[in-house]
Amino acid sequence: MRKQKKVSESYVIMTELVLPNDTNTLNNLMGGKMMHWMDIVSAIAAQKHSNRIVVTASVDNVSFKESIKLGNVVTLEAKVTRAFSSSMEVHIVVYAEDIPSGKKFMSNQAFFTFVAVDQSGKAIDVPEAVPETEEEIKLYDGALRRRQLRLVLAGRMKPSEANELKSIFDIKEGV
Repeated sequence: MRKQKKVSESYVIMTELVLPNDTNTLNNLMGGKMMHWMDIVSAIAAQKHSNRIVVTASVDNVSFKESIKLGNVVTLEAKVTRAFSSSMEVHIVVYAEDIPSGKKFMSNQAFFTFVAVDQSGKAIDVPEAVPETEEEIKLYDGALRRRQLRLVLAGRMKPSEANELKSIFDIKEGV
């Protein structure tokens, strides 16, 4: 039986200040810098869950709801939503705050997937993730569908084998 670890044990918060070197010519945070921060915070969450070295396996859609400006404080929150044999899905939510105005908003969220590896780079088993809160359970329950979609899009799974995806589209066999 695999070890188990509570989802809350992988929770990580990271805070950054948007400085001039982080911005584009419109003084907005560059998307690549945001993805860099998201990769760091989510890798830490995956490492906390697995107690192993982790490598980024995939990044789901990252879209920006509102631009983050020069001088804003960015808070990134990450936690493992579900663990498979050696891979872990991590959910990241990004908030930005303009401290002088008191305005705080969610900028974006995404799912990253990491694989735990040993010292030689070979995939290694990780503990199961045990959700406790209503939100954790909701993210956990959707993780298998998201995983199957990632595998289909990467060409590593046939759409006909993605049973969780079939169930949400009500796809019948042989149709």
